[in-house]
Amino acid sequence: MTGNTRAWLLFTGWLLTGACYLLALLTALSVGIFILPIAAAGTVALATRRDTWRSLPGLLSGASLPLFLLAYLDRHGPGTYCTTSANASSCTDGLLDPWLLLAAGLLVLVAGPALFLRIRRQPVHSPAPSPSE
Repeated sequence: MTGNTRAWLLFTGWLLTGACYLLALLTALSVGIFILPIAAAGTVALATRRDTWRSLPGLLSGASLPLFLLAYLDRHGPGTYCTTSANASSCTDGLLDPWLLLAAGLLVLVAGPALFLRIRRQPVHSPAPSPSE
């Protein structure tokens, strides 16, 4: 596997791990406690790899996936949304503005690869050889 492919695979792994962390935070009072071990396992699996620190901006991009999910779920917002059927009606209060969630998700999604590419362009600094006596 080439270094370029490996770096993008690590970036994708960190992206999924970051999505799990934010989803666990957003759903902490319900299913978040069951999602958190998946994110922790992903962190351990990725942190033990060589040169994984260069792909860490994937964590930042991973935060965009739950934001996109929230934007989709609140697509009828902001405010109250009511639906009616033949025998019942239902209203949902407190919907967020989906455009703000979408904008935040896009900003975070684009920031991750931009930072990743910037880090990859920087040369790797190896320790300077010590002068021999």
